[in-house]
Formats: sequence, C-alpha cells, structure tokens
Amino acid sequence: MRDIEKTLFNKIADLSALKVQVESWKSEGKKVVFTNGVFDLIHIGHISYLSKAAELGDKLIIGLNSDTSVKRIKGESRPVNGQDSRAALLASFFFVDAVVVFEEDTPLNLITTLMPDVLIKGADYAIENIVGAKEVIANGGEVKTITFVEGYSSTSIIKKIQQK
Repeated sequence: MRDIEKTLFNKIADLSALKVQVESWKSEGKKVVFTNGVFDLIHIGHISYLSKAAELGDKLIIGLNSDTSVKRIKGESRPVNGQDSRAALLASFFFVDAVVVFEEDTPLNLITTLMPDVLIKGADYAIENIVGAKEVIANGGEVKTITFVEGYSSTSIIKKIQQK
C-alpha cells in the first residue's frame, strides 16, 4: 500500500482507538473540534463548512452516520454513497484529522466519549438543540455554529439528477 493510502485509512478510526488519540492530542495542548453528519454527496457547502470548522481548533474529527443510520433518518434510498466511500473521501481532506462512523441516530455517545473542546453544527441549529452541547459546555468546552453556503445540499443535487 502506498504511503498516501496508509495515511488516508489511518484517519478512519474506531471509537476506542480515537479516544486514545484524542487524549494524546489534548495532552499535547491541542484543541479538538468535532462535527458530524451524513456527507453523502460532497459539494462546496460541505467543504466550506468543514474547512471553517477546522479553523476553530488544531484537530478536526468528523462523526459520520453509518449507512443504516442514514436509512433510518433519510429513507431507504439514502445514502447514495456507502459509509466506506464517504469516510475515505472525508479522510482525504488535508484539514480532517479523523473520521469515525457511528450507528446511532445521534452522535451523543461519540461526543461524551471523546469530549471535544469545540462542538460544531450548522447555523440551522440553535445551540440549545445541538446534541451533546450541554455535555461539552459542562466540561468547559464551546459549542459553535457555522453558516451554510446557500443553495447546496446532497438532497438538492439528488433531485436535480432525478429531473434529468
């Protein structure tokens, strides 16, 4: 395996390994940022959102909904791309430090296990409604929202393709 492939796939971690990595980063004084989502069809809105999230700390972790989780949340026709492909694509971004797939409908277990310094969601969420916000704040962390790039979503891309 080429070195770049090793680096890419080393960024995709299970929760127990990632917890150890986060503890190491924190012991080095690194600020850990966490966000989550489906990230089905990557578009400029995702890239803008994730790069802005990365700027808010030293290490960016993405919690990625598993295929079964996406089906429960978005319906049987989703995701378009499987979790392994979505995880590899996210891990390929230079500003992403780790990707962890989760089966639950929310990332609460990931958040309470990893306890990031900064929890990020889109500005369509009120901070008091963000899963894990009270736990992160109670631990001395911050919760922030990032404005989306208007007009971009995986759902709208899928609809556009279906109309052709």
